[in-house]
Amino acid sequence: MNILHRHHVSFYGSGSQPIVFSHGFGTDQHAWQYVAPAFAARHQVVLFDLVGAGSSDKTAYDFTRYSTLEGYADDLVDLLRALQRPKVVYVGHSVSGMIGVLAAIRAPELFERLILLAASPCYINDGDYLGGFEPADLEELLGFLDQDYRAWSHTVVPTLVGGDMRPELVDEVLASFTRVDPAIARQFARATFLSDYRAQLNQLQVPSLIIQCAEDSVAPTEVGRYLHANLAGSTLDILNTTGHYPHLNASVATIASMERYLRTSRISA
Repeated sequence: MNILHRHHVSFYGSGSQPIVFSHGFGTDQHAWQYVAPAFAARHQVVLFDLVGAGSSDKTAYDFTRYSTLEGYADDLVDLLRALQRPKVVYVGHSVSGMIGVLAAIRAPELFERLILLAASPCYINDGDYLGGFEPADLEELLGFLDQDYRAWSHTVVPTLVGGDMRPELVDEVLASFTRVDPAIARQFARATFLSDYRAQLNQLQVPSLIIQCAEDSVAPTEVGRYLHANLAGSTLDILNTTGHYPHLNASVATIASMERYLRTSRISA
């Protein structure tokens, strides 16, 4: 099957420099609707859905391939090669941040810059590392998800989005979560929240911008500082907002941070 069809890839914009946006758990490419258009004048905007999300081809979902994030990283490398474009600016939210890191380690020639929004290499507290969750609390959270994904979504989404988000956006995120097949959501959640890619961070050679929210229960600011300390050539920007979705509840600040970084990094169309 054509990989562009499989991921429901869409394009717009007038620039030659591609900027590729990848969504996080429970959402799809529509989550970028408040950020991506700001880059259309200077970039070719590329949007896609992870397999199992949005309008991707659900029949392509393989429970073995996607049992870890490596399967998604392989997809990203394949997708970027299929695009046959110059090096891309890659923007990944949450788990897609680490998917981008893994892909850029494997195929650095495909990437110009990475922009990581609320990303985390490990969600579990471990000694001096504060990932956000105690192991027992995370297992309880995943156990609830296993029992009733839709009830879990209604419980966790308000916490994830934070107090700054407008009610209609909370409803939008919740609707996106509940469209995901529960079996896929259960596996993707475990592949995400039980992952630990701290040891791989020093292999990344592509420069990156790390955007974190000042208050985020999923990816605390300590995680952003850890990424900054362990990713060579990285820049850290902590936004004065709450929640795990800076591209939704702080889209203006997110756009400004990205534009400032791309401008100072001399990335242009």
